[in-house]
Amino acid sequence: MSRIGCSLRTLRIPASGNAGERHWCHAPGVSGCLIVDDNASFLEAARILLEREGLSVAGVASTGADALRQVEALHPDVVLVDIFLGEESGLDLTKRLVEGGVVHEAPVILISTHSEADLEDLITASPAAGFLPKAELSASAICRIVNGGPAAE
Repeated sequence: MSRIGCSLRTLRIPASGNAGERHWCHAPGVSGCLIVDDNASFLEAARILLEREGLSVAGVASTGADALRQVEALHPDVVLVDIFLGEESGLDLTKRLVEGGVVHEAPVILISTHSEADLEDLITASPAAGFLPKAELSASAICRIVNGGPAAE
C-alpha cells in the first residue's frame, strides 16, 4: 500500500453547511501538502483555504529549485504544482519530481488558472496524478484525485 493510503485518514467534518462533506485530513505527525506556485498571494490564499478545510500544508515554494529542496526535506504526502511557474515550467518540474523518483510515492497534482480543456494534451502527457483548476482548489478535490476519482463532483 502506498504511503498515502497508510498515513492519511478521511474524517467527516461539518463544512460549508454540509455536515456530511468529507475532507482529507492528516493524522498527527504526517507532513502534509507542498504547494508550488510563483504567485505569493495565491500561495498564501491556498495555504489558508486548505488548512481551514483540515489539510496540513507542510510548505510552499515559488521556484522549482525551492520545491525540490522542500520535497527532499519535508517528504510531503502530495505536491501541487502550478503548470506555468513563472519563468519555469511546472510540467518540467513535475516530470523531474515523478520520473526522477524525488517524490517517492507522493502524487503530484498540476494546478492552473487555465481550464483542463485548454491544457488537455499537456496534462495527458504529464506523469502527474491529475489536474485541478485553481478556482476549484479544495481539500476534498485533492482527496478525490489522490484516491483515483475525478477532480469535480
